[in-house]
Amino acid sequence: MSFKVPDGFSVAGVSCGIKQDTSKLDLTLIASDRPAVAAGVYTQNRVVSATVVFDRTITPCKNFRVVVINSGNANACTGEQGARDVAQMAQLAARAIDAPAEAALVLSTGVIGVYLPMDNVDAGIQTAADRLAKTETALIAAAQGILTTDTHHKLAVRELTLGAHQIRITGMAKGAAMIGPNMATMLAVIMTDANLTKDDAQRMLGEVVAETFNCISVEGHMSTNDSVLLLASGAAGGETLSGADLVAFHGALRDVCTELAMAIPGDGEGVTHRITIDVDGCKSREEAHAIAKTVAESALVKTAVAGADPNWGRIVSAAGYAGVAFDPAGVSLSVNGFQLFDHGCPVEFDEASVSTSIHENRETRIELTFREGAASVRFWTTDLTQEYVRLNADYHT
Repeated sequence: MSFKVPDGFSVAGVSCGIKQDTSKLDLTLIASDRPAVAAGVYTQNRVVSATVVFDRTITPCKNFRVVVINSGNANACTGEQGARDVAQMAQLAARAIDAPAEAALVLSTGVIGVYLPMDNVDAGIQTAADRLAKTETALIAAAQGILTTDTHHKLAVRELTLGAHQIRITGMAKGAAMIGPNMATMLAVIMTDANLTKDDAQRMLGEVVAETFNCISVEGHMSTNDSVLLLASGAAGGETLSGADLVAFHGALRDVCTELAMAIPGDGEGVTHRITIDVDGCKSREEAHAIAKTVAESALVKTAVAGADPNWGRIVSAAGYAGVAFDPAGVSLSVNGFQLFDHGCPVEFDEASVSTSIHENRETRIELTFREGAASVRFWTTDLTQEYVRLNADYHT
């Protein structure tokens, strides 16, 4: 699949020495050639990076021109110096493309509690501005410039025709560990050339994030820097999207974010299985989400999958302590299509066959069904391996 930059945008990714490994890209610039709409959704952690504080005061807006993203340094828990550095990054990025400072956004990810090397950042922004382009090569470099412990870049694209206009939505994301709603240790930037109002952009982004990025978890650790931006240049032309066209765009935006969200736990550190958890038959989506999240973050469930052990008791009992009232006699469970538990009772199954299905497939699917209502949710997580523990024990925070 080829990845294309939506009309109105240009991008670049460079290395400027923020990371110790200077062979890795660590600064990304995304610029709009015209005032654009920007919407944002951010971490709900009380401890947040200086970038989150800065961007929250700006989004949603309709005069966005540039976002600068650095990786390797979170600029979190850095006090007044961190706030000054964010403001300086915004000014440098805006000046580099001849835009007003108030039209710039800033994202950071990486190690907490370390001051940014601002001389390197300054030089990186200048280099990135000189390399801004609309090519797939530039897009891939931009996607690589936001990575930390990821093993590969993450891109997703959708195209749709609305009336006489071709609309493109292209998203990039980073994230591999310290994953827990709301959201995960992740950044995502979604670019589109659709013509949106800032209110519609903010509303749709909030709804889509709730269904995608807030439905992934590895260990439940909520980060200080989580941010998702939706940038809309309007360069595709036409009237502001409304009615059925807006609904169609909303669906395509959800598809892009779903693909990116699924890629994050799939790239988890030391992961051998990505787990999809479908919870159905609850009174409300909130209750279904609570059950799915609890199962997803159970160390015993995760280690059972790592060991290809169809230990259904761990899954059912995790649902039971999720803080949601339900009738245990109405609970059914299947794993990879094998029924293990039905209406509160165990059923006979071939344990070796279920174990083989888990062991031989990277994808594991858990389906929990209740008889309390009609609400459902889909949630993604990973197994928990010795390699995950080793990598995170060695990682400097």
